[in-house]
Amino acid sequence: MRRVATIILVLILGGLGTLAAAAAPKPADQARTMDDVIDRVITNENRSIQSIRQYSPLVETYIQNLKPDKDLGFVPAGDKYFLGRADFSKGVALVSLTDVNTKGKKIFGAIGNFFSFSAEFVPGGFLQMVFLDTNGFDKQHYKFDYVRREFLGEVRCLVFDVTPLEKSGKGRFLGRIWVEDQDYNIVRFNGGYGGSGHSSWYFHFDSWRTNVQPGLWLPSFVYSQESDIHYAITKKLDFRAQTRLWGYNLGHASQEQELSKILVETPVQDETKTANDLTPIQAQRSWDRQAEDNVIDRFERIGLIAPKGEVDKVLDTVVNNLEVTNNIDVDPEVRCRVLTTSTLESFTIGHTIVLSRGLVDVLPDEASLATMLAHELGHVVLGHRMDPAYGFFDNLLVEDKDTFRHFGFARTPEEENAANAKAMQILNNSPYKNQLGNAGLFLTALESRQKQIPNLISGHLGNRVPVIGDLKSTAPVDQKQNPQMIAALPLGGRVKLDPWNDKLELIKSKPVGTVAEREKMPFEVTPFMPYLMRYGAEAAKPIAASTAAQSDPKAGDGAPGKP
Repeated sequence: MRRVATIILVLILGGLGTLAAAAAPKPADQARTMDDVIDRVITNENRSIQSIRQYSPLVETYIQNLKPDKDLGFVPAGDKYFLGRADFSKGVALVSLTDVNTKGKKIFGAIGNFFSFSAEFVPGGFLQMVFLDTNGFDKQHYKFDYVRREFLGEVRCLVFDVTPLEKSGKGRFLGRIWVEDQDYNIVRFNGGYGGSGHSSWYFHFDSWRTNVQPGLWLPSFVYSQESDIHYAITKKLDFRAQTRLWGYNLGHASQEQELSKILVETPVQDETKTANDLTPIQAQRSWDRQAEDNVIDRFERIGLIAPKGEVDKVLDTVVNNLEVTNNIDVDPEVRCRVLTTSTLESFTIGHTIVLSRGLVDVLPDEASLATMLAHELGHVVLGHRMDPAYGFFDNLLVEDKDTFRHFGFARTPEEENAANAKAMQILNNSPYKNQLGNAGLFLTALESRQKQIPNLISGHLGNRVPVIGDLKSTAPVDQKQNPQMIAALPLGGRVKLDPWNDKLELIKSKPVGTVAEREKMPFEVTPFMPYLMRYGAEAAKPIAASTAAQSDPKAGDGAPGKP
């Protein structure tokens, strides 16, 4: 029986293993009728369900409850967060990383600080939304109505409305599907499951898949929203939720690269005349770096830190600007990495500065980014160390579900205050000294929302985003004089995450023109509109994420499978 995202509200999240999936076989010949297309869609969807069961990705669900606002429409009024690993081989099973006391069967408690009722979310109900129907997706249970052709990014799709047949049972999908027109895989489905009742509800959702390998489309994003669910006579539920899946190929990409490298041995040279011995200080630094590398490698292998990439280079450049203008020279060198989660947090692991993807997402400009990095650089300059016990490799060998309990990089209040003071000194000597008002605006917006989004800004490994008091006295930009000034971006505003290999890229989008006050949405959840591409394809010139194509099979453009 399908799990329900219930309002004793149930959500269940999950992730899967890293087995390499073989590409789905291509049809022997092109489909010539719409019935042929539908048959292949059904065959491929049932094959996809079996392919998905090979994997155990990380799954993250973030929910924001909403309340009406006369000026902004709706604003956050409480939130919930879940991070876990799915085990699709056992159905919709989850092991929680954020709650070690419920053995992975976490039920979100009261769904918002603003609401006082005892409604609950269960993570599995949201994870279920990556499956269209696991209990009979076929012509015996569904009616298929062709709508049109449409592009999702660069992928041309056939669009169908899907309706359960009479007496096909509860929990059937009702909505619209998008089918890519080469191999006929479902790449998006939008709608809901039928059969909600007085004690539990199926939510509406928009589910997307990404072409991660040839012929392999895996679940990546799910957006869900409800605004008119009434229960307990006087209660009403309004919420938005994002579910992300990543880490399908954890650990395998780097191993394959290592095996493919050609190792060239160099002649052994006599180094006895050079100074190879380490002083005690150098030995301690080397040990600390080893501990640092151990932790980074462990987090990367379980999908919590992204592989090195272009976002790291941006962070490294900003840190370098801060170091050069302040004559900072520390050994070992400072480097930056990105935590893959949506929660807003930053911390240092030795001389490695870590910012979460969610924090990079919402920062509005480079000066605000520099402020976050300056605070962590302050910890490095002041010599605030990590636990050197991580230099012993056996201290890294813990189960995934114990990660957040075993590892911790939060600083004491005294260390945080010292880092804040050092950050202000660094920033006042930096190229960003005349733009600190923007950073102050960001921190003010964050502080004003902290009661409504406590789970988003609660760090799991480090401290909350530092609110540097001195920046509040910095004259911020007058938003009345510049209504286009944005204090903070919505989640997903800057960085996209590859669900297969966890690589991060900066989002490249067109300017949006005039932004209305209701469209600024600081720290808020918004729908997903990924730019779909086929595996190995290079991005063409930017076009809308979803635009209706002019061709239509009914207009005589040829067979449905014709490219």
